[in-house]
Amino acid sequence: MKNAVPRILVVDDEQAVLDLLVYNLNKAHYEVLTAANGRQALELARQAEPDLILLDLMLPEVDGLDVCREIRHASKVPIIMITARGEEIDRVVGLELGADDYICKPFSMRELMARIKAVLRRAQPEDAEATVLTGPGGLRLDLEQREAKVGSHLLNLTRLEFDLLHTLLLNAGHVLTRERLLEQVWGYDFAGNTRAVDSAIKRLRAHLRAADPQADGIEAVRGLGYKFRQEKS
Repeated sequence: MKNAVPRILVVDDEQAVLDLLVYNLNKAHYEVLTAANGRQALELARQAEPDLILLDLMLPEVDGLDVCREIRHASKVPIIMITARGEEIDRVVGLELGADDYICKPFSMRELMARIKAVLRRAQPEDAEATVLTGPGGLRLDLEQREAKVGSHLLNLTRLEFDLLHTLLLNAGHVLTRERLLEQVWGYDFAGNTRAVDSAIKRLRAHLRAADPQADGIEAVRGLGYKFRQEKS
């Protein structure tokens, strides 16, 4: 984490929502920056280097989805989308653009704070000694450097995608339910969010296949979840 006190950029055009979030985040001892439109959000994301961004989808000047897309081109900063759009397609699109998580308005402040803690915890560097995991097709996961490669090709994974791949590789050959993945990778067990797991798996498989189809060892297990194919000895 870049900042001694986690710095959170809150992007929302509703002043009442901004005030509520700033109050609760300050109370939790976070440093808080705010933006009321997409253009200002992009500028602050570049200049202030926040540790996490809370991003509303419906913004003036630049839409929240476009803000997410632009930020993700240049940075892996964790993004939690806050949206009044309850339709599944809106959430899925946000996740596929690289958001780490989403929460729908009206939201529970307790749930949001739990999600923030979980995402920030994932963003912290590993304390363990250098460890390398390998997989099919020349897949190599360096936990100390937090790099995933297929052969010489470096995969451009988000923190969440990296942690998801790490968890699957650690448990190669074993089925992990969506609920277990949600708890271990996302860091919480709130019900009704298993679609986020499916979306993240889809993105991760696309990265692996683009580098080498043989590197995609992820298998869906109908009615249960996912597993990473165990390599034959």
